[in-house]
Amino acid sequence: MNQRAVTACVLVIGNEILSGRTQDTNLNHIAVTLGGWGIQVREARVIPDVEEDIVVAVNEARARFDYLFTTGGIGPTHDDITTDCIATAFGVDLVESKEIAAIIRQRSAPPPVMEARMRMARIPHGATLIDNPTGGPQGFRIENVFVMAGIPTVMRAMLSSLEGKLKSGPVVRFRSVTAYLGESQIAAALGTIQLDHPEIDLGSYPFFKNDRYGTSLVMRGIDESALETMLEEVKAAIVAAGEVPEDIKAG
Repeated sequence: MNQRAVTACVLVIGNEILSGRTQDTNLNHIAVTLGGWGIQVREARVIPDVEEDIVVAVNEARARFDYLFTTGGIGPTHDDITTDCIATAFGVDLVESKEIAAIIRQRSAPPPVMEARMRMARIPHGATLIDNPTGGPQGFRIENVFVMAGIPTVMRAMLSSLEGKLKSGPVVRFRSVTAYLGESQIAAALGTIQLDHPEIDLGSYPFFKNDRYGTSLVMRGIDESALETMLEEVKAAIVAAGEVPEDIKAG
C-alpha cells in the first residue's frame, strides 16, 4: 500500500441542493466509502448548474487532488449540463457512447422522449465508462475525474463498481470519547495534547443531551499506537477536570 496520502475532492452539482429543496446524502456516503479504501476526502463543494462555475471548479480540483468525484447533472433535461462542462474543462468534444446508447434504446419511447434520453449517451472524447449495476446509463471517467449520477441509489451503485480499481494510501483510523464537560473546561489540556501529537488530528464537538452540556472528542490518524497514546492522555484530562470518560470507541 502507498504510504502517501491519496486525496479526493467531491463536487455536488445542482441548483436543487443549493435551494434546499433536495437534501444531499451523497457526500457522506462518498467520504465514508473512500475513507475505507484509503482515499481521504479533503474538500467538498456544492455548486450550481452554471457552466462557468462547474468548469472552473473541475479544473481547480482535478489539479489539486488525486481524484475528483462529481455527482448530479448528467440526466436528460436542459439543466443537466455536467457532461458538457466536463468536456469543456478538458478541451475535448462530446461523442456518443455506443454502450450507453444501446442501454437507453432498450426502453422504447416516443421520438421526443428518446431524443431527450439520448443526451445521457454523450460522454467527453477519451472518457471511459463507470459501471452502473442498477442497469441504467453509466457514468464516466476522464483522467482523474469521475462523473456520477445525483440519484443516491444510482450513485452508490456506480461508486461500488470502483472498489479495488483506484490507488490508495493509508486508511485513517479514529478513537473517540465523550465527557460531560463544556469545551472551555478542557480546552487548555486539549491544546497541549494536540501540540504534543501533531500527526494526529484532535477534534472537539459540543452537544447538549439529557439536559447537560458535553463534548465529544475525536482523534483521527494513521498510527494506531499514537492514537492509543492520545486517547489515554485525553481520558486523563477528562478525569483531571472532574468527569468520567464515556462512550469510548475505536475504528
